[in-house]
Amino acid sequence: MSGSDEKNRQDTAFEKMTDAPNPAPTDKVDAHEADGKAGDAAQDQSQQGGADEKARIAALEAEVETLRDAAMRARAEVENVLRRTAKEKQDASAYAISSFARDLLAVSDNLRRTLDALPASAREDGTLKVFVDGVEMTERDLLSSFERHGIKRIDPKGEKFDHNFHQAMAEVETDAQAPGTVVDVYQAGYVIRDRLLRPAMVTVAKAGTSKAAQGVDTTA
Repeated sequence: MSGSDEKNRQDTAFEKMTDAPNPAPTDKVDAHEADGKAGDAAQDQSQQGGADEKARIAALEAEVETLRDAAMRARAEVENVLRRTAKEKQDASAYAISSFARDLLAVSDNLRRTLDALPASAREDGTLKVFVDGVEMTERDLLSSFERHGIKRIDPKGEKFDHNFHQAMAEVETDAQAPGTVVDVYQAGYVIRDRLLRPAMVTVAKAGTSKAAQGVDTTA
């Protein structure tokens, strides 16, 4: 082989080497892509974990709020029960003698009827005067006992008629008193503290003929 052929062969081989593409660093590329995917996966997992944690916290907060509301309702109910119990106990103590007191009203009525039935001259008679004084003393003692236990007598003569405490037995025409005024009391009423034991039975005034003719309202 001549020197010229050898040189040509070497040149050709060199050209092939220079023209051939450089091999890609596949290992490095694959490693970089793997690292990127792993990072994305870790980021996605972190985001998912954060979302789950927020959801769990929100659920716990909602549960706490529900329990707080239930506790407040239970406390309010307990307070209501305690108030009702205290009120019932107070009423039981205050009105325990209502039935007994109502039975004694007849005694008070009879004492008053006895005194009202006695003529004025009875006080001048020595024997009857002792009797009258005894009845009056008994009535005073009974009414005093009533007062000590919160029982008060209602004798509304001359007062405005009140349907909460009075029971109208009749109406009478009169110009002497305003319509709706209690003219007379058939039977006294009684209350125990703020509760009615018995209404007073009364006669109520209504407008007389002269006022009715003038157009005065008698339904007041």
